[in-house]
Formats: sequence, C-alpha cells, structure tokens
Amino acid sequence: MVPMPSSECSAGTDYASEPEYSADQQALLLGQARASIRHGLTIGESFDPDKSNIDPQLLAPGACFVTLTIGGQLRGCIGTLEPRESLLDAVAYYSYQAAFCDPRFSPLSREEFDSICIEISVLSPMESFEVSDEGELLQKLRPGIDGLWMESGTHRATFLPQVWDKLPDPARFVEQLKLKAGLTKDYWSDQIRWHRYHVFSMEEQQPPKASFI
Repeated sequence: MVPMPSSECSAGTDYASEPEYSADQQALLLGQARASIRHGLTIGESFDPDKSNIDPQLLAPGACFVTLTIGGQLRGCIGTLEPRESLLDAVAYYSYQAAFCDPRFSPLSREEFDSICIEISVLSPMESFEVSDEGELLQKLRPGIDGLWMESGTHRATFLPQVWDKLPDPARFVEQLKLKAGLTKDYWSDQIRWHRYHVFSMEEQQPPKASFI
C-alpha cells in the first residue's frame, strides 16, 4: 500500500496540462533516484539532493511515484498524489521509501541494488469528476491513459495508468481498485469521490553495471 495524502482537487484543474521532461532531465532524475537508494544502503537514511545548478523545472513542486522492479517483477512502489515539495526532493524521498519502506517487501539489500530497474511516474494535475453510477464511470475511463484515485470515507486507493497493462478491462480495473481500497468489488456509494490524472513516465532500460560502491 502506498502513502496517499488526502487531497482537495477541484474540477477546474487543468487536466490537459501534462508534465514533459527532456532526456537530460530524465537522466538526472533517474540518477538522483539511484543515488538516494545507494545512500540508504550506506547511510541508512533518506537522501537530501544537491540543488545547485539544477534546472528550475525540477525544483518546482511535483507529485510522483517511484517503482522498483527486478526481472520485471515489482520490488517496491511508493509515491504521493500531491505536489508537496520539489520534484527533485520527491524523487529522492520516494525512491528511498520504495526501496526500504514498502510494507509489502523486505528492505532492499545491497545484493539486489545492481538488479533493480527504476521507473519514475510524474503526475499531471488531478481532475475530479462526478458519475451517477458505475456504468457511467466505466464509460468515462480511458484505458491506458487515465490514472484513477478513489476516496470513500477512510478508504482510498489509486492505480497508475501503467496498471492498465495488467488490467485492460475497465470493469476489472475498477473492481481491483476497490479491493485495494479495502472495499468489496461490487461496492458503490454516491459518496465515492473520483479523480483521474496522467503521468509522464521515465525508466531505466536496464540496471547500470556494477553501480554499487
């Protein structure tokens, strides 16, 4: 389960405003993510990135998720839905969290470090939207494009757009999201709050060779 702070998202948010990052910016963020995990293995605490000579776009507030995989299998994924700090700081913090604090996994070991692949998903602004029933919800969703966040009382959960790769059917996608939130798959309430978003995804194509020092 990933930490997902509560959010007041207005329907007037510019949902079409998607983040974009150059190849150099992506390389820097992925490098910072790996440096943060390396720092956690050697020092045992979160990494504070050097902000000197950093592109201002990366110092602007940003929300992101960091996903770690080994051989294509999930090894950790944690992030935030709200931009509470600079994107650079968020990447460093959630890289550490994904490696050492995801409750679904044991903390990453030094032996695993050179095998992980890192993916960073930077979130667009949220769009809150209303639906009258689940049928309308399924019609509004765009498979492969929309990330979805739901809230119902104390129950909340999100799926990144990448989850569509494993759950391409909208009905199944929503069922599994409700189960992730601790609800039954056929649960419905007019009090459910729905939000959607896009992501700009960047990832290592393969782990760097002999990268742990």
